[in-house]
Amino acid sequence: MGKNYEVDFDTYLKEYPDKKGYFGKYGGAFLPPELVPAFKEITEAYQTICHSAQFISELRRIRKEYQGRPTPIYHCERLSRLLGPSQIYLKREDLNHTGAHKLNHCMGEGLLAKFMGKKKIIAETGAGQHGVALATAAAYFGLECDIYMGEVDIAKQAPNVARMKILGAKVVPATHGLKTLKEAVDAAFEAYMKEYENSIYCIGSVVGPHPFPMMVRDFQMVVGVEAREQFLGMTGILPDAVVACVGGGSNALGLFPAFLKDPVELYGVEPMGRGPKMGDHAASLTYGEEGILHGFNSIMLKDNKGGPAPVYSIASGLDYPSTGPEHAFLKEIGRANYVSATDEEAVEAFFKLSRYEGIIPALESSHALAAAMRMAREGKHRAILVNLSGRGDKDMDYVIEHYGFGENYISFG
Repeated sequence: MGKNYEVDFDTYLKEYPDKKGYFGKYGGAFLPPELVPAFKEITEAYQTICHSAQFISELRRIRKEYQGRPTPIYHCERLSRLLGPSQIYLKREDLNHTGAHKLNHCMGEGLLAKFMGKKKIIAETGAGQHGVALATAAAYFGLECDIYMGEVDIAKQAPNVARMKILGAKVVPATHGLKTLKEAVDAAFEAYMKEYENSIYCIGSVVGPHPFPMMVRDFQMVVGVEAREQFLGMTGILPDAVVACVGGGSNALGLFPAFLKDPVELYGVEPMGRGPKMGDHAASLTYGEEGILHGFNSIMLKDNKGGPAPVYSIASGLDYPSTGPEHAFLKEIGRANYVSATDEEAVEAFFKLSRYEGIIPALESSHALAAAMRMAREGKHRAILVNLSGRGDKDMDYVIEHYGFGENYISFG
């Protein structure tokens, strides 16, 4: 454990974050004065509904009847045999309605918006999965929906852009800076500041000002609760390692908390992109330092002037220059390990899973799978559980254009 913290994992979820939204020194709410009352309203509303039997019952009904939960765990028998004695398992969040884990918190946020009497939800999206999930929630609850998305990501993720529009959302391009996820967050925050009385900003990950890192984690924890019970039921043991990709980190913090008390290694996998040079990756926890971005304190990548550094990843949902404050805390206290995977490793994992198991993964999820494959090649007997956080339909056109149909990636173990 980190020297400054004595963490009791039996009470961890009650103690972290604290009342001001801090995980140790990370988190908080750094807001312009005009937004302080709006975020206080969101915090108080969430604290009310999360203890409401009616709200919990309604959310459980939605998850079962609308989202199709629980999602299954799947044993990758052929892929495991190819790589070595380790056994790889997937938590199939790609089978959650809309094709990713994002709907887990979006339906919760939509229900919160209705409880608060809001008419519109505003959000950012990178890969488009959060945008699709929130547009879905907006259609379900009868709310207006504005989704801000970088121009670069709009071009890369055309299928998800089309889905959002079909669902009735307005997709607003972010045209400044690098025109990717950070700029989409900037634009969404600016819009929310003008409309906060009638709107709610539904952040797409475990980032942003308090209460969003806590709230999104809480809504996502259904993933880990299901997975732990399912894995025990399937194998009679717990996994040796649990692996998930980390950009902002919502799918990882959906999975990790259920295993915090167990003798299970936790691995968050960051995008190493083209390599360690600034602007070629988005591995915040690997190369970053403490800093405030978008209203919260965490570990972020900084440029030479101390501002957010340019970032890159083949996976649009991972190219963010910071990460969730709880991830920074879990790294600091030594409870979770943070590693990385390059574009090339992610693309290999994308094609391997497609060819050996008939499952086309999202490029974001492919980073987690790549790290699991690397662990499997070490030759140890281990059970590795990967959060397959999304399906790869959205990425196929981009992958085919740049990598063909995988001929260079499937001929070796």
